[in-house]
Amino acid sequence: MSVPDADPTPRPDAAPILAVEEIHAYYGESHVLHGVSLTVRAGEGVALLGRNGAGKTTLIRSIVGFTPPRAGAVRLEGATISGWPAHRIARSGIALVPQGRRIFAPLTVRENLLLGARPGPFSLARALDLFPRLGERLEQPGGTLSGGEQQMLAIARALLTNGRLLLLDEPSEGLAPLIVREIGQIVQRLRGEGLAILLVEQNYALAVAAADRVSVMSKGQIVYDGTPADLDAREEVKRRYLGVA
Repeated sequence: MSVPDADPTPRPDAAPILAVEEIHAYYGESHVLHGVSLTVRAGEGVALLGRNGAGKTTLIRSIVGFTPPRAGAVRLEGATISGWPAHRIARSGIALVPQGRRIFAPLTVRENLLLGARPGPFSLARALDLFPRLGERLEQPGGTLSGGEQQMLAIARALLTNGRLLLLDEPSEGLAPLIVREIGQIVQRLRGEGLAILLVEQNYALAVAAADRVSVMSKGQIVYDGTPADLDAREEVKRRYLGVA
C-alpha cells in the first residue's frame, strides 16, 4: 500500500502543544493504559492507530478529563491539566470530536454549531465554507442529517470552539468510503493551515495520509512511533498490530 506524500513542511522543532507523559489509566481496577507517552507539536498532525481495545479512546478520555490518569501527567503548552475537570480542559483550548459524533439531535444544525462557539479565527462563515453541505441544512434538526453530515457537523462544532488542539476520535467510523475520503481531505486541509491535530483511527489509509507522524498502540502501550513512510515499510508492525498486509 502506498502512502501519500506527507505535508512538505513538517514541524519537528516546534514546541509541544500536548505532552502526555507516562500516564496510567484505569476503569475501576482494570489497568488500561500502561505508561503512555505522546506529544503533538504546534502545527503537527499525529495519527494514533491500533486495533479495537488497544486503549486509543481511553487515551483521548484521559487527555480531556473524562477518565483522569492515576499516574503520569498531561500537559497543554507546559501547563499540567491532568486532574482538571473536563469543562476546564475544554476551555483551556482542546477541541474534541468524540467517537460516535454525539451531536444534539433535536437542535438545528445552526444551534449545534453555535452552542459551544467561542471567539476566534474560526467563525460560522468559515465553518460553512469548509462544510458547504451544512449551510444547506442550517435549520434542520441535527438528527435528520446523514451519518457523514453528522460527522461534518461534529467537526465544525469542535472547530468553532477555537481550540489550539483538535482531537478526533474515530471520525471515519461507520461512514461510506466516499465520505471517508472527504473527511480525510478536510483533516489534511486543517493540518495544512497549521492546526495541531491528534487523530485516532483504525482506517490505515486515512490516518497515514493525514499525519506528519504516526503512533501505534497495543494493549495500552505505544509500540511504534515514526513517520507514515517509515511505518509503511514496517510490514511486521502493520501485520502484528494493525492487521494491515
